[in-house]
Amino acid sequence: MQPFGLFSTRALSAAAMVAGALLAGGLAGGLAAPALAQQAPAQAPAASAANTFDAVRSRGTLVCAVNTGLAGFAQPDSQGVWRGFDVDYCRAFAAALFGDPNKVRFVPTTAQNRFTALQSGETDVMARNTTWTLSRDTSLGLDFTATNFYDGQGFMVKRSTNVKSAKELEGATICVQPGTTTEQNLTDWARANRIRFTPVVIERLEELVSAYAAGRCDAYTTDVSGLASTRSAQPQPNDHVILPEVISKEPLAPAVRQGDARFADVIRWTHYALIAAEELGITQANVQQMANDPRPEAQRLLGRNGELGKMLGLDNAWAVNVIKAVGNYGEMFQRHLAPLGIQRDESPNALWTKGGLQYAPPFR
Repeated sequence: MQPFGLFSTRALSAAAMVAGALLAGGLAGGLAAPALAQQAPAQAPAASAANTFDAVRSRGTLVCAVNTGLAGFAQPDSQGVWRGFDVDYCRAFAAALFGDPNKVRFVPTTAQNRFTALQSGETDVMARNTTWTLSRDTSLGLDFTATNFYDGQGFMVKRSTNVKSAKELEGATICVQPGTTTEQNLTDWARANRIRFTPVVIERLEELVSAYAAGRCDAYTTDVSGLASTRSAQPQPNDHVILPEVISKEPLAPAVRQGDARFADVIRWTHYALIAAEELGITQANVQQMANDPRPEAQRLLGRNGELGKMLGLDNAWAVNVIKAVGNYGEMFQRHLAPLGIQRDESPNALWTKGGLQYAPPFR
């Protein structure tokens, strides 16, 4: 296989500059990430974080930050109705809080403004395929609640390049969004594998994908789920190949502002209710009949025994409302992500009973 840079002569000259930076920084000594990705944004003052639960309940509507448009996760349909895995999470939160999944307003956010929107109080919760990291958890004034999708970063190229491995991307131009873990991971991976590349950095996802499709970059890198989403939206999806390497861990999780433990608990335990429902065989179609299920865990989850809802500041039927609105975790996955070709079997997103990492603490 010849160096990938041969596909793009302009990549070679630009890649040489990157190579110089790599060598100057010292491969052994380590290379700093690009300036845009070095530091998390400075912490902004939380907007009445301690009163988020009360403010949302008083307002009667949840404001949920989502992606600007990512098939399978968050995207308006032809009628302008938001659909997707993250969108269903927003509706599940609203169902838990109000008993009505429609009491939610969606705010599309970019990779650059998603944190500011939550910090400032423009949104109440962020369900936007965002990676949970230590720096984000400690320096942004946010709390990540629970991992609802285990992902990892990969690469996509056009089939016509005949590239079979990410390690063949020597000299390539690679499309990447700024201000993301993706940008940092790309630099780390290239340094570790002594691969020269030229980043094509574009903030808006739609413009970045258009640049890749138009050939402005040889490869596109982001979370594998995002690559699958982008590929599914192309005129000829089979003309694009997701390479086998996964170069990072990307636990995606909803986030809230720090300071309101009750609101964070509602968001966290709504996710766990979706997982527990799947494990117990409780679905959108049978949730009413399952109220008579004799298993103690099912009785507590569905509010037939104990006062778990009251402990969260909610109606005791909160979990029933959630499952009636969106189904269980498996149903959401099958509805939105399976059509993209995202596999769940033998992946971390399978239930723990099937070898995965999705696991709910006990409802007791």
